[in-house]
Amino acid sequence: MRGMLAWLVNLWKALTGSKYDGKYLHKVIRENLKDKRLHQALTNIVIPTFDVKKLQPTLFSSYQLTPDTCLDAKLSDICIGTSAAPTYFPAHYFTNKDENGVMQEFNLIDGGMAANNPTLVAISEVMKQITKKNPDYFPVIKPLEYERFIVISIGSGSKRRQGKYSAKRVSKWGVFCWIYDDGSTPIIDCYSAGSEDMVDYHISVVFQALHQQKNYLRIDMYSVLSGTPKDKAAEFSIRNILFNAEEKILLTKRVSCANLETCINEPVQEDYTNMEALQCFAKKLSHERSAVNQTPRITEPMNKIKSGYVN
Repeated sequence: MRGMLAWLVNLWKALTGSKYDGKYLHKVIRENLKDKRLHQALTNIVIPTFDVKKLQPTLFSSYQLTPDTCLDAKLSDICIGTSAAPTYFPAHYFTNKDENGVMQEFNLIDGGMAANNPTLVAISEVMKQITKKNPDYFPVIKPLEYERFIVISIGSGSKRRQGKYSAKRVSKWGVFCWIYDDGSTPIIDCYSAGSEDMVDYHISVVFQALHQQKNYLRIDMYSVLSGTPKDKAAEFSIRNILFNAEEKILLTKRVSCANLETCINEPVQEDYTNMEALQCFAKKLSHERSAVNQTPRITEPMNKIKSGYVN
């Protein structure tokens, strides 16, 4: 269907329910994760979600399983919940019992509603463990010892360089247009971009103030995914994005960081690529691991937690 008919069909779908029923996505997630639970993850992770019934974020963190065993849910349920983007997929409901058999219900939507850029959530989880004197970190690392943190933040693509919206255009909009415009949901686009950029800005300020900016690497995909609808991004495989013969936008792109005056992500002055930055991080982690193996308990890995949600 093309033209006006296709537009009317898409509009009707947008107004009457989610764009997709999510059945295929749920099937793929369940086939791959099966019945594995949060405690069975290969490393410590934190996955942000948003509970629409409680109107508050719910964080599924490896570190929270001891005080709250109810969070030890199936990874498939957590992943389906955190990917339930409003207007694209339906919200996800499930229940889980704690160690005492007490049932808790979860009414989840996209984790991006709480943390579209979950990098700060991951850092906060580590800092909480240091404060609680978790033996994995304390007393080796102090809460503000950012030179011991290595942070890699990978975005999922941005449309901001399109210049799709303007004040002149949106000033004429009402509720309807903010919810639906040419297949997009402008209010979500604006909220998502603002949310993720403020996290990047905050982390950049802290690392630059402490002269540890080389310990924070933010990689986002602009040129390949710009102009691509949010729900079509999956058509670009990770392999094509990383090794695109024409642009090689990720690995050979110069490292960029937030300009603290303009809040815009700009290339750093040094001729320093993302590939070189990742190689430097790998060497640091390898050195740290060697130190741990040689002198246990004297030094620990820099950062044992990874962010489980990709923006």
